[in-house]
Amino acid sequence: MSKAKWSPFPHPDKAFTYAGKALKKHWARLHRGDCEPFPKDPKVQEAWRLYHRGAFAEAVALGLAAGGAGLTVANKAQSIYANGLEKKAAVRMALLEEAMNRAQAQAEAEPKNANAHYQFAYAAGRYSQGISVAKALAQGFGGRIRAALEATLKLAPKHAEAHSAMGAYHAEIIDKVGALVGGLTYGAKRERGEVHFRLAVKLAPDSAIALIEFANGLVLMHGKKALGEASALYAKAAALKPRDAMEKLDVEAAKAELE
Repeated sequence: MSKAKWSPFPHPDKAFTYAGKALKKHWARLHRGDCEPFPKDPKVQEAWRLYHRGAFAEAVALGLAAGGAGLTVANKAQSIYANGLEKKAAVRMALLEEAMNRAQAQAEAEPKNANAHYQFAYAAGRYSQGISVAKALAQGFGGRIRAALEATLKLAPKHAEAHSAMGAYHAEIIDKVGALVGGLTYGAKRERGEVHFRLAVKLAPDSAIALIEFANGLVLMHGKKALGEASALYAKAAALKPRDAMEKLDVEAAKAELE
């Protein structure tokens, strides 16, 4: 996809720059959610700087050019951009499908790379939401996403984003096909979903997306009776101070939901 067609990040902030040694200094906090190790390749480090400040198209281009660990930042940047900023549905779906296919190839080439599996699951999950969860299940995406998330969590048990995604897996299936069919056919259970959501929040308590996904999941699994707890989670997410572009998009989404 041409860089010229990508919308610019609408909330530029000097605090998201992480120039020079600042990236390594803040790395643990920035990557608490995805457990990505600090890259040795200076080009990949620069791609992550671009990603964190919201230069998503440039992060994709540099990550792909660097190869290796650069593929992870390229896939994440493309998926986050597609999900958070791309207005045209057809373009969003094409971007997600491309990221999903690249991540699948990366996972096959590097089976011990937790984020290769996770980036497939993330892109495939957002793609599934785009075509409708029911249609995605019929096409076999449910099993593939669950297998990718299980692989991620086996390699990185403290991967908060994967725990949120696994919680969403249980919640969305129960919402679409019901608890009985969801449990028998897809192994989806409310209790398991809540365990994953709560663990994500425990691992990354200052992550807006962990709080947002938990709120959405509670409503999908429990309906109107969960609205109070969901609203409180959204309020907590909206009050957070974002550390990078992705977190800023999540915080703004939480504010919009509350309004």
